[in-house]
Amino acid sequence: MSPGLLKMAALAQASGVPAATIKHYLREGLLPPPQVKTGRNMAYYDAALVPRIRAIKQLQEQRYLPLRVIRDMLDASDPLRADQTHAALAKALGEMAPPGQRTRAELVAAGMPAAELDFLRGLGLLTPEGRGPDERYAGDDLALLRTLGAARAAGIGPDMLPPAILVPYLEAIRALVRTELVLFREGVVPRAGERLDAVVGAATELSERLVVLLRRKLLLPMLRELTAEPSAPAGLTGAVETARGRRGAGRAASATPRASGARRTNETRSGGPAHRRRET
Repeated sequence: MSPGLLKMAALAQASGVPAATIKHYLREGLLPPPQVKTGRNMAYYDAALVPRIRAIKQLQEQRYLPLRVIRDMLDASDPLRADQTHAALAKALGEMAPPGQRTRAELVAAGMPAAELDFLRGLGLLTPEGRGPDERYAGDDLALLRTLGAARAAGIGPDMLPPAILVPYLEAIRALVRTELVLFREGVVPRAGERLDAVVGAATELSERLVVLLRRKLLLPMLRELTAEPSAPAGLTGAVETARGRRGAGRAASATPRASGARRTNETRSGGPAHRRRET
């Protein structure tokens, strides 16, 4: 038998926790099942469980925490579990992504402005492979570009749906995604056990549907709220205007000193504020 495996008696001795207590931890889901089971009453456990068993016992005795809370705390802080969750989520997202790919040159030739590609890439919404005309867009990158293209084809032009409007969208959705992942790590991952891959895949797809349905349910009530307000929310308009102004900020800044100087010269010649101060 591998030296990294221990019988229950040896596991109890190494951790300093009674075998009966360890078996209770197993029943409550705080410890994984045995690595090897050679008979009805003969099993071998991973020796790496010793620090976890000690931590559970310590949290019980010193902080008086219930086992459910201890389990969630340990699972959330487990680096291996975090890596498994990341891999499972990446796999689920990859399976949901649409097929196909296009190069930058092909997209520009099809009518996608190069400036929009650069703007969306700067926001982190596009993550193509490579650089230059041969950089490739695939998966959700291509789906996003196709959605914008469909909006243009439907008559929703850049004046109605400028790329800058994605900035407030991104800020709102980033907060939503953070909340979703916190709830996911605290509520789903610790209870998924050996079914982590399947649970992550199902939860990813179902949560996406849930977000779409909740948005749909909120559209009309929110429209009534906005209609009752005296004016449109300044936050959204301001965010879009800020994003629009980023590209022209450099030009505006360089023009300001010349404009200010010309204004001071004209005021002095016409007996403006500078001339009146001298008369006083």
